[in-house]
Amino acid sequence: MSAPHFVPIAVDEETQPGFARREAARIAALEGLQEGDVGRVSIVVTEAAKNLIKHGHGGEVLLRGWSGDGAATIDILALDKGKGMNDVGACMRDGFSTAGTPGTGLGAMQRMSDLLDIYSAPGAGTVVHCRIGAENRLPPGASERMDSGVVIVPIAGETKCGDGWAERHTDSHSVYMVVDGLGHGSGAADAADEAIAAFERVETVNPLDILDEAHHALRKTRGAALSVASIDHNLRRVRFAGIGNVAGAIVSPAKWQNMVSHNGIVGHSQARMQDFTYDWPADSMLAMFSDGITSHWNLSKYPGLQLRSPLLLAAVVYRDFSRRRDDATVLIARERAARN
Repeated sequence: MSAPHFVPIAVDEETQPGFARREAARIAALEGLQEGDVGRVSIVVTEAAKNLIKHGHGGEVLLRGWSGDGAATIDILALDKGKGMNDVGACMRDGFSTAGTPGTGLGAMQRMSDLLDIYSAPGAGTVVHCRIGAENRLPPGASERMDSGVVIVPIAGETKCGDGWAERHTDSHSVYMVVDGLGHGSGAADAADEAIAAFERVETVNPLDILDEAHHALRKTRGAALSVASIDHNLRRVRFAGIGNVAGAIVSPAKWQNMVSHNGIVGHSQARMQDFTYDWPADSMLAMFSDGITSHWNLSKYPGLQLRSPLLLAAVVYRDFSRRRDDATVLIARERAARN
């Protein structure tokens, strides 16, 4: 399964919370949320955007609607690089304020959301994730075994995204793909869509089978960079195959293991098609990201972040390591049992 990309909205002056609210209500209504849920979305986005200005000195709101099993959901991410919170729990209590306001913003957001999650630390800024309309449903592609979070954002000025992502699960394997269509805009999005369709056609968990199917399917497009990771939960191994600059890594508290991709363009040219096998320790997480994210990032300056949800983690990586001159994708996945 896969999900649409996030819609980014810059929030750095007083008129922009109103725009963010209207855009969020529009996306929620198009997705099929009920009127009451659309109202909750509007309140949450307004409070989140105001907090970006008051406490974060500006930032960004990301909005993504998705649906499945007859129900609709919207994810809201609010990202800032401000001074962060010393005590998130205290900031959640009504009446607590550091900016001379009534101090009800985060509390109101929590009451209006089906899920609210926050990562913040002194000097590390703040990321707030709110989900409305989800109840207890897992997001697209998720499984009871694996917890994944994906942030996909198009380059500024584009409404279509040339990056894409897909995942699926069997009793013994979890398979993830990230694709980056060459360039950006409609042509890149067409290539990404073809790659996702190829992924869905292949019934095996072999990365080379998926790459080969995508290579044939993308010949009619401008081509793409593409990587596939297949986790074997029984053997505790990851098979990884990639062509182009979609990076993959196995990240644990003690180690960062880059995985090997080959040069080439899926659908047009490739030096070789080969997969590699890596250990999958119990405390590991999988990171895959397009070249819209710098390859030189780590989590050592973010206390406690590796224990938080994959979506919060992906949002922090996007916020701090996006190149801002291309579509950007970050996928983080790990076994649910590995979380504390």
